[in-house]
Amino acid sequence: MTDTIAQLAHLDGATTTQATRQQRAKAVTATQACEDLLLAPDLPCGLPLAQRLAVAQAVAAASGLPSLAGHYGARLARLPAPAQDARWHAIEHFTRLLATQPAAADRAALLALPAAGLGTEDTVLLAQLIGFVAYQARLVAGVAALAALGPASGTQAPATPAADAPFVHPANLPAPGQPLRLNGYTSETLDWKSWLPVVDPAKASAEQQAVLDASHPKARTSDFYLLLAHQPRVLAERSEAFNAIMYAPGGLPRAERELATTVVSRINGCVYCASVHAQRFEQLAKRNDVIAQVFIDPDHAGTNTRERAIVQASAALTRAPGSFGPQDLAALRAAGLSDLELLDTVHAVALFAWANRLMLNLGEAVHP
Repeated sequence: MTDTIAQLAHLDGATTTQATRQQRAKAVTATQACEDLLLAPDLPCGLPLAQRLAVAQAVAAASGLPSLAGHYGARLARLPAPAQDARWHAIEHFTRLLATQPAAADRAALLALPAAGLGTEDTVLLAQLIGFVAYQARLVAGVAALAALGPASGTQAPATPAADAPFVHPANLPAPGQPLRLNGYTSETLDWKSWLPVVDPAKASAEQQAVLDASHPKARTSDFYLLLAHQPRVLAERSEAFNAIMYAPGGLPRAERELATTVVSRINGCVYCASVHAQRFEQLAKRNDVIAQVFIDPDHAGTNTRERAIVQASAALTRAPGSFGPQDLAALRAAGLSDLELLDTVHAVALFAWANRLMLNLGEAVHP
């Protein structure tokens, strides 16, 4: 099987890292399946392969991953260049904006695509492709950093301690389970409204019906799933990757995966994702002190050394995958995380580069 992550992270001799990745074989397989589908030459869509490859190359380059940009550029070089028309210029602009400033890819930026002639199905496909390559870039960077970190040893130099978070006394916070509202972020349940037409469940195709059934118990009443169902095969593959990363047994505790994804969402400005995963952390950990710290200042959050290391590594991989390296994982190892826990952290952070971009660029959070 092709394994783009292994190739670009140069894992040929990294047997420990490869063995760790095999403990997450479902995530490895799902990640490659997403790439293969999104960039399949025969994918039925209105975005020719050359345009999809050019988008992938642009996102990889903007993410600071020249190896990934070269991977897509090599395929692109064998095809005729995309036509430089108004439609393509709208796609290019949206791609650059979403790759580098996801919170700025607002309703006006999205609706410029249909105005330039891109249909809803192809707009959803474009958003999925941009999100996927943002995820893939951070996965390449994180896995390469894990391989460069090498196996744990008793002689390893201690990592630089993370700065202490500002103390938030529990008496000053709502009880876990009660809405936490700070800096425009919240742990309460929000709704989400699409900016594009969604699939009508009563008129959905058999393939769309099947993927809605498999995606989420409330998918038929969720604008998010009903919008992504315009591309049912892509939604199905993305769901495989999501489940393989967020719900895999063992490794990084579920609460800490939720903490990492809340940090990513806070940094990217995704109020909806931050609310969902802050709430899940509270449900699992039975506390909300670190969530309050993340909402106040994500760069210094964490109630202990381990949490601070998770938060800071999550922030570094989110903001600058191109400069992410073993130095960004050293504090996690010093805090006692195993290689599998390190990989789970990388997977969760990378995944929400994708999830946030979908939530931020296809619709908006709706407060009660």
